[in-house]
Amino acid sequence: MSTAWFTKALLPWYREHYRPLPWRETRDPYRIWLSEVILQQTRVDQGLAYWERFVARYPTIMDLAAAPEGEILRLWQGLGYYSRARNLLSAAKQVVQDHGGHFPADHAALCSLKGVGDYTASAIASICFDLPEPVVDGNVYRVLARIFGNGTPIDSTAGRKEFRALAAQLLDPKHPGDHNQAVMELGATVCTPQKPLCGQCPLANKCIARKADRIAELPYKAGKTKTRTRHFNYLHIAVEDGIYLHKREGRDIWQGLWELPLIESDRPLGASAMAKRIALTIGPTAVITAKNGPVKHLLSHQVIFAVFWTCVLPKKARPPKGWVRVSWKKLDKHALPRVMECHFQEHRPESRGGRKPYLRPPIH
Repeated sequence: MSTAWFTKALLPWYREHYRPLPWRETRDPYRIWLSEVILQQTRVDQGLAYWERFVARYPTIMDLAAAPEGEILRLWQGLGYYSRARNLLSAAKQVVQDHGGHFPADHAALCSLKGVGDYTASAIASICFDLPEPVVDGNVYRVLARIFGNGTPIDSTAGRKEFRALAAQLLDPKHPGDHNQAVMELGATVCTPQKPLCGQCPLANKCIARKADRIAELPYKAGKTKTRTRHFNYLHIAVEDGIYLHKREGRDIWQGLWELPLIESDRPLGASAMAKRIALTIGPTAVITAKNGPVKHLLSHQVIFAVFWTCVLPKKARPPKGWVRVSWKKLDKHALPRVMECHFQEHRPESRGGRKPYLRPPIH
């Protein structure tokens, strides 16, 4: 199959219409890698500010590798998918320890870095080192599926192999970095999931999906991941000038982030049932004085219903192991999930005119 038409139409369009993003003004692998990690699951308009903050705080891979994890998570706060931040730090340490602080100019070696898969490795290899490695992300799947009318499921092993092979066949070996960025840019700005701007597409006259009126159905996915519903009961226990928090551990969402003490249940709990659960956790002397929520929080494959129970503890009560008393002044130094950020925006002393929160009678 002759593919010269693809590059001939695409590259001039890209060089005229590309968005002037700061990571496109450099071939520094560190800055390219940082942008690719941040932009996974994140819109460019949101990710840009984070990229600028990371580059300002950690100008080199050496600086990033030396940073404490808590500091990285705090700077990442609001982007979600926090495993990306932890992998970012791990990969930075690998580059420093195993490669002398220089990203390897090899696809396989790049893939050995924590959190770096075929897509990110191909982006770095092609953009920074001019290696002929095709990039395939959601934007590329969409462009190729529509232009070539390919209905192979992109969430199948066969589909991933087929589309990567097609992307490799189309790749301009003289300008692999520009080519890869051009296909991604076309998918991000013109060949969008909804209401694509076909009149502005440089490949419109070759688009099989457009001619066959199949744009809405491509790319095709075979199935959807099941969504898990969870019920989080948070204990808001204010103590003098602070609040109790605990750090999430284990292989679950928000690993390494801080939150209010949590009691998870398999269904919504009323005040009576919650009081019994609190008694088992803290002791029978804790008193519930308020309930706020539920607040619905959406993740990629989970739906969290968060309820915030304000409790009062006797002065001599001992908090369970793992609870940490954090002053309101130091709260912002702790990396928090978005659901916690939103809660504290409304329920901390300065947001209530300096009053202590929730001084209400017990509820039953």
